[in-house]
Amino acid sequence: MEDFVKLKRLAAVAAATVLALSACGTPLDDPDTPDPGPGTDGGVVPGSAVTVGWNQPFFAYNTDTSNTRATANSIITYMMRSSFNHYNPDLELVPDPSFGTYELLSDDPLVVEYTFADTAKWSDGTPVDAADLLIQWAANGGHLNTIEAADVERDADTNYPVLNGEVYFDTSGVAMALVTQTPEISDDGKTITFTYDEPYADWEIGIDVEVPAHVTAMRALDIDDPQAAKDALVAAINDNDTEALSAISEFWNSGFNYKSLPEDELLYLSSGPYLMTEFREAEYITLKYNPEYEGAHQPSIETITVRWNEDPMSQAQALENGELDLFAPQATADLLAALQNIEFAELHQGIEGVYEHIDLTFDNNGPFDPATYDGDEETALKVRQAFLYAVPREEIVEKLIRPLVPDAEVRHSQLIAPGAPGYDEVVEASGVLEYEQQDIAKAQALLEEAGVSTPIDVRVLFAEGNVRRENEFEIMQPALAEAGFNLINESSPDWGSMLGSGVYDASFFGWQSTSTAVAQSNPTYQTGGVNNLSGYSNPEVDALFDELAITPDADAQLELQKQIEKILVDDAYGLTIFQFPAIAAWNAERITNVAPSPISPTIFYGFWNWEIPSE
Repeated sequence: MEDFVKLKRLAAVAAATVLALSACGTPLDDPDTPDPGPGTDGGVVPGSAVTVGWNQPFFAYNTDTSNTRATANSIITYMMRSSFNHYNPDLELVPDPSFGTYELLSDDPLVVEYTFADTAKWSDGTPVDAADLLIQWAANGGHLNTIEAADVERDADTNYPVLNGEVYFDTSGVAMALVTQTPEISDDGKTITFTYDEPYADWEIGIDVEVPAHVTAMRALDIDDPQAAKDALVAAINDNDTEALSAISEFWNSGFNYKSLPEDELLYLSSGPYLMTEFREAEYITLKYNPEYEGAHQPSIETITVRWNEDPMSQAQALENGELDLFAPQATADLLAALQNIEFAELHQGIEGVYEHIDLTFDNNGPFDPATYDGDEETALKVRQAFLYAVPREEIVEKLIRPLVPDAEVRHSQLIAPGAPGYDEVVEASGVLEYEQQDIAKAQALLEEAGVSTPIDVRVLFAEGNVRRENEFEIMQPALAEAGFNLINESSPDWGSMLGSGVYDASFFGWQSTSTAVAQSNPTYQTGGVNNLSGYSNPEVDALFDELAITPDADAQLELQKQIEKILVDDAYGLTIFQFPAIAAWNAERITNVAPSPISPTIFYGFWNWEIPSE
């Protein structure tokens, strides 16, 4: 169908960058629609306001840690923070020189220079400058860490790293791992230069500003003056001051996490069009126009409120009642029918850059962990394979997805989206089609070969209150029971923050793509990667991803992706299930110029172009 053709524009859309916690976006009807460009010319309309529905609450301002890479967080910070560039709905990178510019100074070695505009500043008046990128290099490169991810102690309740004088930034990044030299900062602090050890095809999205460096250092090092704090941070990085860096990394890891409005106003500064002004836990967050913002994305709407609800039918009712103006829920046939009966609702349907998958946990002493069988890898592998043979993927697609997208198919690749170049070749080479049809008898035979007692308890984590995911579990449970697995419902409203904690044995959710970069899948499957929530580790996969990151040739990339996918299948890592069908709906009488993107930030793309129609 047309929307699968649109997905071809993703090239090799990455399977992971940000956790997609719901079907929260949809492509434009016209794939050739140009980027709308800067915001409206009329300025903010006093008193103007819109309310947007989403499925999961915001819980972290720093969206770059292993606990916080969630779309629920990034859609909010997208409206609060400026960046060097963004993707438009055609998946083209659009620079924002009003925030800063970047320039490729050399191909060999690869040298990239970033310069901040005079208009780039935080809402407390502190300039956004090189220090704000330097801390991202320190975090994502991992070069200053004194402890490996596998050796980090984590809090049992929060899953945050507990540091005892060690340096550990709880994240990882492909690009900055290739920049082993400390970046050079200009005398005025406006320019920073990165020299890569190897070529990197995705250098334009290699790094961007995340959290304010001065706030991190002020709170970590107990410094009151913003400039003095930045100077101390730069010195700590340049001098590799372990004591200071331990405190800085600990605050960076968890100091910006909160579920309601913090008393400390520095923890939610803005460098973009909107300021956070209200935040009521599990209910709503309110953003108001930032009068100090001088960038190009000037909005016309004064206030945007985001309200949370996992139930899409409740959100549809809220749209009809005038309580919501815009939302993009996980699509169901009942929801579509309800929305089609709302006379004023503008609808967009399609396929988006999110896919559902089920992952198995390798390192929690559970049924899929070799440690459970005294380190016997072969036994654990057979148990994982048995589980995957019993997953009723075709039944899930038939009952839940085809009522919305009649020609929808089971997705078979972890790395490449259906319809994108290389998808068919990767699927054929990987061996994943062995799992194309559910095979209960094969699953039972494998468990018998493994010599394990049945039924095997499997704790399954997914989003509580999410109708489609609850339906998925109901389809899976009897099928897996027949094979010899007792699925235990461990759904939770806080499931997103629980990912990677090891308190479950299997999980299913959606990965939301945030870019078209070929290297963006690396953190999901590489040992210790920030998106590696399964405890999976294979040195051969690590090496292949390292090679993929520095391989510019498309044919060579495809060969590497074939090898990676085959190993993932051979290791029984998990299974992909379906590409998300998408519905976006808004009140055309209350908001116009909505232009959803197929990748994050989905419906929030181009918020600076939104307008409220004249009465």
